[in-house]
Parts: sequence; C-alpha cells; structure tokens
Amino acid sequence: MKKLLLIGALAISSIGFAQSGLKEDVDIIQSVYGKSKKDLVGAYMNLAEPQAAAFWAIYDAYEVERKKLGQEKIELINQYAKASDKLTDENADKIATAMLANSAAYEKLFSKYYKKAKGAIGALGAAKFIQLEVALQTAIRSEIQNSIPFVGELEQMKKS
Repeated sequence: MKKLLLIGALAISSIGFAQSGLKEDVDIIQSVYGKSKKDLVGAYMNLAEPQAAAFWAIYDAYEVERKKLGQEKIELINQYAKASDKLTDENADKIATAMLANSAAYEKLFSKYYKKAKGAIGALGAAKFIQLEVALQTAIRSEIQNSIPFVGELEQMKKS
C-alpha cells in the first residue's frame, strides 16, 4: 500500500511539475536564499561608484541572456516531464542532447560575461561575480533535479 501511495504521489508530482512550468530561476533563488537575485548579487559584490554603474549595466545584459537560457531549460524539463512515463530512445536523445547544449551555452555565457566584467571591475571582481553565478546556478539545478523523477524511476517503482 505504501508503494502504491508513493507511486501515485510521484506521478501526481511529475504531472503537476509539467503543468506548472517550473518556477523561474529568481523564484528558486528567493526561496533558497530569502532575497531577490539582484539584492543577493548587490550585497555580495558590494561595489562603489563608478564600478557599480559599469557592473550593473553588464549584469543587466547578462540577465537577459541568462533568462533566455533558463526559459529554454524550463521548456526542455517540461518536455521531459510530459514524456517521462513513455520515454523512447528517440525523444530521450533529443531532450538529453538539448540539455547538454543548454549547459554548454551557460558555460559560454559565464565566459563571455567574465571577460566583460573583468574589463569593468577587474579580474577579482569578475571572478567573484562568476563564482556567485555558478553557485546560484548549481543551487537552481539542485532544486530542479530534486523536483523531477529520474529516467525510468516511475516504471521501476511500479514494478516493485
């Protein structure tokens, strides 16, 4: 009976996950850290003028690109959630390949904006910024990973 309830809960949570569209990255950060992302970055970077103005212009451009990648990631996760109970080799490959490309795009984004931040606030400040971004993205990935079933998990539980 417990196994049946657990299978039912997992099925409902994965269906709910697919329908909810997943929280925005900033919502996840706020739920984990209790602050908006910009407030968190500002407190951590603690920059004075004129570096602050230069940094925030770069940060705003970075956020536009990062949010686009985040939306792509959310769409891919929703594709997986919708197909997770009937996943085939073909759609698993399509989703996995797209997720790997999305992860690679994040790495390119970090590199691109490290260089821009370095020019505006120096290497130490840029390294602080990228280190924080990688930490935040790791926290977001962890939250997402904990929200979705592993490939084959529902089927395996049904067999138990």
